[in-house]
Amino acid sequence: MNSWEFGPPVDIYEDDQRLAFKVEVPGIDEKDINVEIENNVLTVRGERKLLRDMKEENFRRMERRYGAFSRSFTFPSTVDPEKIEANYSHGVLAIQMPKRAEARAKQIKVNVSKTLKAA
Repeated sequence: MNSWEFGPPVDIYEDDQRLAFKVEVPGIDEKDINVEIENNVLTVRGERKLLRDMKEENFRRMERRYGAFSRSFTFPSTVDPEKIEANYSHGVLAIQMPKRAEARAKQIKVNVSKTLKAA
């Protein structure tokens, strides 16, 4: 068994209102996950630990990765760092990053003038 670093898969979604991250971290206790924001960089760190009562030599096959991980993502200045939320449920860490009100897309109504018919 190697306790080498790995990176869990991440989905990133953006719409007019927010930037959203979903990080797959099954089998990791929420106390072993750390989310940090610094200088427009989101960093997610954690560790998947091997249970103490399991011995490496007793495994026939080990495909799950154990050990520490760290993933970092630069986010745009349109995100409001004071309103970022992180929730952990069913092995998925969901991070919501709302955009600043002034950065959201605005709908502009287009006025169409009536055209005159040629005689």
